[in-house]
Amino acid sequence: MDTVVIVLGIAAGVSLFTWVASLLTGDHSWVDRIWSIVPIVYVAVFWAGTGFTDPRLTIMTVLVTLWGARLTFNFARKGGYSGVEDYRWPILRERMTAGQFQVFNLLFIVLFQNGLLLLIALPALVAYENQSVPVGPLDLALAALFLAFLIGEFVADQQQWNFHQGKKAAIAAGHTPDQQFVTTGLWRFSRHPNFFFEQAQWWVLYAMGAAALGSALHWTIIGPVLLTALFIGSTRFTEEITLSKYPEYADYQRRTSMLIPWIPREGRAAAADAPAA
Repeated sequence: MDTVVIVLGIAAGVSLFTWVASLLTGDHSWVDRIWSIVPIVYVAVFWAGTGFTDPRLTIMTVLVTLWGARLTFNFARKGGYSGVEDYRWPILRERMTAGQFQVFNLLFIVLFQNGLLLLIALPALVAYENQSVPVGPLDLALAALFLAFLIGEFVADQQQWNFHQGKKAAIAAGHTPDQQFVTTGLWRFSRHPNFFFEQAQWWVLYAMGAAALGSALHWTIIGPVLLTALFIGSTRFTEEITLSKYPEYADYQRRTSMLIPWIPREGRAAAADAPAA
């Protein structure tokens, strides 16, 4: 069977499963639970289509598998597989009628997000179609960059995890936490460094496909573009919720970049005011 047909069949089956599961359980986080898994499957199917022999697809499969393993671990330790629904969906349900939310569930949660998971994996299709192009220094440099972003995301998530574990311990001990949200480490330079590194990895995977093609632009760029658009929209909604709970978050927003790690605003001001050496 054609490799593309197999991938499309898997995507259709996963979409149907997540939709039916959401209807039967009333839980709309099923896509979240397969998010770190199905892109690995898609890339691996293209790798299998080469007989597991293409070096570029071998590298891409290993990288995406590492991405998925890290994300699955982080999602699991937060209770993502325990049946807890994404905290944003109940808030949206309150803002919509039942019918409106079901349309949102089908079109956005199920179809759009499953489609996006397929699209971000399609640089592997480009590599599959260009197996004759040998792996070169650019591919290796991109693989190293992917790993650097992967490590960055791991560090950011671990810093956030450590902060919230400390916050829970303080509350359990009857104390009021000094800080309600993490602002140290990588979070000093970005309000969502984990989101930045997550997107960056898929832009690198796109670049690996483009390297196989020998062109900087290819139609599969729609995957990382839509992923970035999704993250920006989701981040703004998340921050709206955070700001409603913690008014002091506005000051953090003022001085800290939303996604791209950058020097905090007061740091830039201090540097600008410093006397010349």
